Amino acid sequence: MLKYNEIKPRKFIVYEGEPFEVLDSHVFRKQQRKPVNATKLRNLLTGKVMEISFHQSDKVSEANLNTRQIKYLYENKGEYWFCEVTDPSKRFSFDANTVGSQIKYVRSESLIDLLSFEDKILGIKLPIKVELKVKDAPPAVKGNTAQGGVKQVILETGATINTPMFINSGDTIRINTETGEYVERA
Repeated sequence: MLKYNEIKPRKFIVYEGEPFEVLDSHVFRKQQRKPVNATKLRNLLTGKVMEISFHQSDKVSEANLNTRQIKYLYENKGEYWFCEVTDPSKRFSFDANTVGSQIKYVRSESLIDLLSFEDKILGIKLPIKVELKVKDAPPAVKGNTAQGGVKQVILETGATINTPMFINSGDTIRINTETGEYVERA
């Protein structure tokens, strides 16, 4: 059981019988009252985001999410296909809502985690950082640093991100999958 002040971002809790991911939390005290934890929770089954306040006497249980590795194969007409790591003949697909927008940072044949709660498939969990090769990068223009010295490059997966001017085609870079931002050159 988690106390009200232990409900923090990146934790998974069970609230009213359904699994939630804690997106944001803020413990504060209004004038002379008892402390309150104002949280923003995302329902893992429906995707709906709710704002819920937990008081000092509230306790919630931590969600027991099961994870197993699967292999990402390809995307076809809005469906994302995966297979079991040990048996490639067992294929299954998810729609874009289930996999989320971060799938564009995953190359095919990559291993990722499948999240499930009480035999219900919730979605996938990507690594926080991935290394991808730059497929196309415009040349750096000397003196063009008024906008902070960034340029848009196209990655091997087809995703477009902003990088510093010194990144060229063929470079391997690390990307944060949660924010979709350039981290460093690998």
